[in-house]
Amino acid sequence: MYLIQLPFSISTSNMIPQLHSIYRDAAKPMRFLTALILSGIAYGLYKGVQDNYLVEILNIKPFERGVVEFFREIPGLLVVLILAAMYRFSESRIFKIGIAIMLAGVVGLMLGNPDGGSSTGKVTVVLFMVVFSFGEHIIMPVKSTISLDLARRERSGASLGITSTIGNLGNIAGYLVVSVIFFVFGRLGFARTDTAQFKVIFAIAIALMLGATLVAFSMHESAISVSRRRFYFAKKFSKYYMLEVFYGARKQIFITFAPLVLIREYGADTSLIALLLGICAICGTIFSPLIGKLIDKLGYKFIMVTDTLILIIVCFFYGFSHRFFPHNIAFIIVCVNYVLDSIISLASMATNVYVQSIADNSEEITATLSTGISVNHVISIFIALLGGWIWQVTGIEVLFALSAFLGLLNSLYAASIKNPES
Repeated sequence: MYLIQLPFSISTSNMIPQLHSIYRDAAKPMRFLTALILSGIAYGLYKGVQDNYLVEILNIKPFERGVVEFFREIPGLLVVLILAAMYRFSESRIFKIGIAIMLAGVVGLMLGNPDGGSSTGKVTVVLFMVVFSFGEHIIMPVKSTISLDLARRERSGASLGITSTIGNLGNIAGYLVVSVIFFVFGRLGFARTDTAQFKVIFAIAIALMLGATLVAFSMHESAISVSRRRFYFAKKFSKYYMLEVFYGARKQIFITFAPLVLIREYGADTSLIALLLGICAICGTIFSPLIGKLIDKLGYKFIMVTDTLILIIVCFFYGFSHRFFPHNIAFIIVCVNYVLDSIISLASMATNVYVQSIADNSEEITATLSTGISVNHVISIFIALLGGWIWQVTGIEVLFALSAFLGLLNSLYAASIKNPES
């Protein structure tokens, strides 16, 4: 049994036994999970308005969107150096610091003045987006490590699934709040380019991130305190590093440009984008535990190969629907494929379990995941720039054909991994 099978099927009476079946007897996961859900709601608010804020308030063009993403992803490239500088800190302390930095980023966005899309306004917004991104990327590897450490070893996939599900529950709430607020503001006659509605969202996000920070700082210090290397490369993890290259490239195309397609090519407003993100999060809540269970039962190799094969179909329809269908039908198809991509992206959990299966200890897991994130972002930041240029010069068809090709390479490479029993 899993703690959460459907987004509204949580039963208080059987929650503790289900937690007990996943987490170690000595583990106390509730504060960790509470901080995750509060920060998840705040992230849903932030993410729900991010792309429309860039396009409608800052007047960002496709190539400029790639430039923004280039800077926003730099923290991911530097995460290994950042964590190395925190070598004296436990994983839980790093988690606390990351949450606090995310809070600072949202505060900056709330107080900043976009100046109608002027150069100064754009620089200010991007600066605080980068601050938020620093916090987000700092907690990425330690969040997985804490989740794995709290779990019984045979339930590692389930623990990661629960962690992902908790975050998705928060995201659902955040996205739905954005959708409702912008719908109400629209009914009241506010224009899509009015900053007041965005400021309201940032203010709510600040309150939630403050709550998450306070809860995180009340967590007991974890026993995991590792000596971090700036870059940790080991031959046995070489396939993992290469998988992160492929995954980072294809992921970045969707993260950066999929919402932009909906906004620029199909006229999707903030309320609709947030609603779609909410649907993605609901699907994530449903499928995260199921994918975690499949990883435990079928193995990480099967999951890694299958998800990127499905991606090829998703990319085709996302990039070419407008060539084969009327505009309104193409819009529906693109929205469906946007959701499908969010579902198959959940399979990235499999690479964490793969690393755990060949790592010798928690230190090696954290060091490898941290390096993997940096490897991932080396390609991501350049794909963001390249993708914006490809869109500007050739159109979205070539851009998403490239993503499909990267997905194919990912599947072929994942197929070369030996099964654990081999």
